[in-house]
Amino acid sequence: MPTKTKKVKAAGRFGCRYGKKVRTKLAAVESIQRKKQKCPFCGKLQAKRLSKGIWHCKKCDKKFASNTYHLD
Repeated sequence: MPTKTKKVKAAGRFGCRYGKKVRTKLAAVESIQRKKQKCPFCGKLQAKRLSKGIWHCKKCDKKFASNTYHLD
């Protein structure tokens, strides 16, 4: 059984459950939150999400709170 599909990407792990619209929205949010974000302190693309709203920059070694899924 495949774990990913082309249309819904990582949300393919849910199979046919929850509907296509919900799975595509989830895949969009997850792809954004797993990327490295721009740190507001040093400006480098090194900030990574640790948990809900908690971010850590590997360059300047700061841990800070911000938005839940992505930094603006």
